[in-house]
Amino acid sequence: MIASFKSKALRRLWEQGDGSKLPVSNTARVERILARLEAATVPEDMNLPGYRFHGLHGKPKRYAVDASGNYRVTFSWDDAAGDALDVDIEDYH
Repeated sequence: MIASFKSKALRRLWEQGDGSKLPVSNTARVERILARLEAATVPEDMNLPGYRFHGLHGKPKRYAVDASGNYRVTFSWDDAAGDALDVDIEDYH
């Protein structure tokens, strides 16, 4: 389940269906990523074909999936609660 957002634009898309503030044009793909993240019980549930799921370096541990172009949806994970935390969309390249 998604417990918190770091990106106001992603929160707006998730809660109101408004993707106008996102830095990517393919909002339908981002919506699918968020829906899958909401249903995930472990980070590896995001390891689907085309998502290029991967772990990032650093503390706390964060994960990423491809959104569009260089943009990735990134998140950390609370193992105890089974929740995604600080969900963000970023161009980290």
